[in-house]
Amino acid sequence: MGTETMQAPSTFDAYRRLTAELPGPDAGAVAAAQERNAQLTKPPAALGRLEGLAQWYAGWRGTGRPVLDRPQVVVFAGNHGVAARGVSAFPPEVTVQMVANFRAGGAAINQLSETFGARMDVHALELDRPTADFTEAPAMSEDECLAALATGWDAVDPQADLLVTGEMGIGNTTSAAAIANALFGGAAADWVGRGTGVDAGGLDRKTAVVEAGVARHSGGDGLDTLARLGGREIAAMAGAILRARTERIPVLLDGFICCAAAACLHALRADALDHCAAAHVSAESAHPAMLERLGLDPLLSLGLRLGEGSGAALAIGILKGAIACHSGMATFAEAGVSDG
Repeated sequence: MGTETMQAPSTFDAYRRLTAELPGPDAGAVAAAQERNAQLTKPPAALGRLEGLAQWYAGWRGTGRPVLDRPQVVVFAGNHGVAARGVSAFPPEVTVQMVANFRAGGAAINQLSETFGARMDVHALELDRPTADFTEAPAMSEDECLAALATGWDAVDPQADLLVTGEMGIGNTTSAAAIANALFGGAAADWVGRGTGVDAGGLDRKTAVVEAGVARHSGGDGLDTLARLGGREIAAMAGAILRARTERIPVLLDGFICCAAAACLHALRADALDHCAAAHVSAESAHPAMLERLGLDPLLSLGLRLGEGSGAALAIGILKGAIACHSGMATFAEAGVSDG
């Protein structure tokens, strides 16, 4: 289904049709990986979750003995109209400053991408034009959301063999909390956390903003929710994750905001994230609940709350280790070892 010339869908309905026809993993490759795993020089299940992780990756790459050598990290940046309501500990100007830092190689995500051999790209989406304040109007029109989705779609290298999407955007934990509240229900307070470190007053303001936004924009599907409550960088992540599925590129999901983008796809189709693994559970208070709703079990729990794709970039090392063991270990027959 995936080709280098495949264009981003041009309407929400086209995205809906695409999502209804997503490719799945290669059953033959999964079977071959399972067979190989059973012959490796180790006791059954001795490598724990690494074994299933390697087999999952093999299914999406279409080979029972895969390699991982072309990971791609893409960081998207956007600004949010709700930031003017005092929902963040930092001003919106920090988004522009951090984009410059990414491009200069000075951020955590730069170091992690380099450490694990990942190509890193940065896309800033109209930082001089924040989304609308979603307590007053939809954050984005359908056309604006489509443009952001297309940025994410086009950012994916079809030759990559793993994708990590990261984000930067002052106010985007508020947007992510509103998306989660709209899609999963419950009270706004269930989904609102301290983000960049707001005080008690800031937390109350965030909760009130999420309540107001969700009350104004109730109903609709994942795309409607994305446009009404999301941000350009969140929409871009959703577009990239969906493009990766069409190319059968596995994805490591980062923290709360990245998972909010993924949740909009999950709302369209329950198995839309089968090509995704949760890299980590972050310190953002609602992230565990979001992962549970998405049916994802995180690989790492390190108290991270930076964003940028940092937790997912770190987990590239875990996945590389799983694949190296699976594809590089000798079988009992090759090693001349008795398998009992």
